[in-house]
Amino acid sequence: MNQSLKRVIDFPITRIILGIGICLLVLIGVQNFITKPIFQNLIPSKPITDTIINYISVAVLLASYYYLFRFYEKRKITELSTKNFFKELVGGFILGFSMLSIVILVLYLLGYYEILSFSGFSYFLAPFSFLVIAALIEEIFFRAILYRILENWLGTFIALFIISILFELPHIFNDNVTILSVLLGLLFGFAHGIMYTYTKRIWLPFAFHLGWNFAQPFFGSNLSGLEDVGAIFKAKFNGPELITGSIYGIEDSILSIILLLGICILFLYLSIKEHKINHLKLKKSTL
Repeated sequence: MNQSLKRVIDFPITRIILGIGICLLVLIGVQNFITKPIFQNLIPSKPITDTIINYISVAVLLASYYYLFRFYEKRKITELSTKNFFKELVGGFILGFSMLSIVILVLYLLGYYEILSFSGFSYFLAPFSFLVIAALIEEIFFRAILYRILENWLGTFIALFIISILFELPHIFNDNVTILSVLLGLLFGFAHGIMYTYTKRIWLPFAFHLGWNFAQPFFGSNLSGLEDVGAIFKAKFNGPELITGSIYGIEDSILSIILLLGICILFLYLSIKEHKINHLKLKKSTL
């Protein structure tokens, strides 16, 4: 291969663009030309169809990432390693769900939260599968591709700064965004980045992301400003918006932000203590 072309292909920004672009194209292609036409014609129930399509999309996304970067970077794909898989998956989900459960408990004790009704178990089909694929897409694109490559290229702290901003950018366009929700998004990007630094795998940040997102409709809150995501418990929030969260949802609460800041500090401390921080400065990776 021509050396100039090889330098272009191996350049970090090129790898980020091609990685996200190819994985996204494969995912969209399989959904639109294979899974949707097949299952929408075979199964009349839309919730069941959407559930199957979403979980197949999970497998497609993981496979496309794995084989693309094994070929592209010619290395073992350790970020998808099954080492500590169940520990990080279950532990991450419980941790993410527990953070907002603590917020709900505080709101309940203060008299700011009341359960009105139970909506049933249908949420565990298509809506939950949507949360799974949505969280995985963000973690593959933002952590496994963007953050991983930036961290190896620029070092951990610069990568954390960049990923925090880039992760929040798409969420700025969500409905009902507030100043606190923007701060929450920046911390969320940092938290997931430092979780990846600590484990060097995507399972912990993915599971935390899923648990955090699932807790919101579970307790009857809007999800990141979105009002049409459904709920398991219909609930009433009645109290100061600073504490209960605005219409954006309970993750907009100052309590959620404080807890998430604690997670950031904890994993930053653990990463420093266990020498997981990459102190590399900008490498000479020029075109």
